[in-house]
Amino acid sequence: MPPEGGAILKVAPPAGWRLSFAWLIFEMGVKPIFLVNEVNRTEQQIQELLGVAAAAFGCVIWGVEYLSAGKRARLCIYIDKPGGVSIEDCERVSQEAGDVLDLEGLIERGYDLEVSSPGLDRILFNTEQYAGSVGETLDVRLNFPLDGRKRFVGRLAGVLDAQVLLDVDGADYALPIANVQRARVVPCFD
Repeated sequence: MPPEGGAILKVAPPAGWRLSFAWLIFEMGVKPIFLVNEVNRTEQQIQELLGVAAAAFGCVIWGVEYLSAGKRARLCIYIDKPGGVSIEDCERVSQEAGDVLDLEGLIERGYDLEVSSPGLDRILFNTEQYAGSVGETLDVRLNFPLDGRKRFVGRLAGVLDAQVLLDVDGADYALPIANVQRARVVPCFD
């Protein structure tokens, strides 16, 4: 039951979003509380399935994006390793990933497979990656507005209680990780 004067809404995200479901609880006079699945089920299954294959080449899966909008799906696998990722690493992981995915039948429709390094402007997929990026400038886009905005660019001050602590021009924001649609590191070329 919602609190007095509040409402509970179920929000289904559009196709292609990284979320498989979202629940919003609004309370009168209080900021929304977000309870959202961090990574959709297909992405999680793909990451678990391909983790061993990537490790065979000395790589780790940094993150997976599965976008199923349109006639063909798009599967982006980001790999990383100490010392950086080469084109050969991407080729080997791509070939192995394609074979494993076809064998397992995890994706039932046609898809385009992309394997790459996360790059300098890497997307952050989990809490550990946020914690490893403290001090970096992030460009964070939210699923649902917070204080009337959906985009925040600022220095990552930390991660606490599943919230990204961001310093945006001297103002501190605590952004719930569950509400983050995408967060990218903004490269600094000083």
